[in-house]
Amino acid sequence: MVDKIRFGILGPGNIAHKFAQGVSILSDAKLLAVGSRSKERATQFASKYGIERAYGSYEELVADKDIDVIYVASPHPAHMENALLCLNAGRAVLCEKAFTMNAGQAQRIINTAREKKLFLMEAMWTRFLPVTVKVREWLSQGVIGEVQNFRASSGFCAPWNENSRVLSPTLGGGALLDVGIYPISYASMVFGGQPAKASSVADIGKTGVDEQFAAVFKYSGGGIASISGAVRTVLSVDAVITGTLGNIFIPRFLSAHSAELTITGSEPVKYEPVFESIGYNYEAAEVIRCLSAGKTESDIMPLDETLSIMKTMDAMRAEWGLKYPCEE
Repeated sequence: MVDKIRFGILGPGNIAHKFAQGVSILSDAKLLAVGSRSKERATQFASKYGIERAYGSYEELVADKDIDVIYVASPHPAHMENALLCLNAGRAVLCEKAFTMNAGQAQRIINTAREKKLFLMEAMWTRFLPVTVKVREWLSQGVIGEVQNFRASSGFCAPWNENSRVLSPTLGGGALLDVGIYPISYASMVFGGQPAKASSVADIGKTGVDEQFAAVFKYSGGGIASISGAVRTVLSVDAVITGTLGNIFIPRFLSAHSAELTITGSEPVKYEPVFESIGYNYEAAEVIRCLSAGKTESDIMPLDETLSIMKTMDAMRAEWGLKYPCEE
C-alpha cells in the first residue's frame, strides 16, 4: 500500500470544491487528478488545489492507474454511468449522494463493485462527522433509553429558474434526492433500518419535481420518524431523537458542530468537538481507513443500507406518481 491514498475527482462542480478542501488537510491522502468534460474547467480546478493531473474527459481520468479511488461528484442522474465507468476501469469509488436516481440503478453499481471486488461507498458526509459519531455512541449505549421518535427536516429556497439543477426533472431535481436524503438516511441510522410502514405527500411544482414533501415512518419496534424536505421553502435543519429516558438535540444536523443530550430530570450536556475543515475530510478519512484495511465497503455506510434507503425513496415517489425522465 502506498503512503498516501491517491484520490481522483470526477466532476469539478460546487460539491467537489468542498471535498477537495476536506481532503487537502489529510496527511494520508493526496489529490492526484481531476477529470471534467471541459479541459479548461479541470485545469482551473487543479490549479486551485495543487492537483498534478487535469483531464478533459472522464475516460482519461479513470484510465489513470495511479489513482486509488475516484470521488464521483457529477449530478446524480449521471452517477450510475460515471460510477460504472470507474469500476469497469478498476477504480474504487466514493459516489456522492443521492447515490443514484433509483434503487435499480443503485443495485447495478453495487453488483458491479462486488463482482470486481472493488471498494464502493455512498458519500453521505453527515454520517462521519464527529457529532454524528457521538450520537451513534449515545444510542448504542442506550443513554436515552429505547428510541421512540425522530424528527428532522432539511430545506432551502432556491431562486426560481425552471432550468436549474434543483428544479429540472432531467437533472434529478426536487427536494427528495437533493435534501430529503439527509433526514431519511439519518432516520435509517437512528432506527437501524427502514420503516415497516411509510406514508408521505409531496407538492409537485410547475416543472414536475417535488418542491417539498413530508413523510411519517413507522418502524417495527414502534418508533416513529417525521421527516420533511424542500427546495422552495426554508426549513429548519435541526434533528431531535427522543427516547424513553431523554432526548438528543442536533442543531443543523447535516453539518453538525454540536449536540445536546438531556436525560429526564438532569441538566442538558452539550457535546461540541473540534470540527476540522468544512467536514468533508471525515468521509474521505473513512475511505482511507477502508482501503488501507483492504475492505470493499464501509460498515458505517454499508451498501445494503444505501440500497434500502433508495428503495424507501422509490416507494415515496410511487405514492406521489413522480417519475424522472430516465425512468419513463
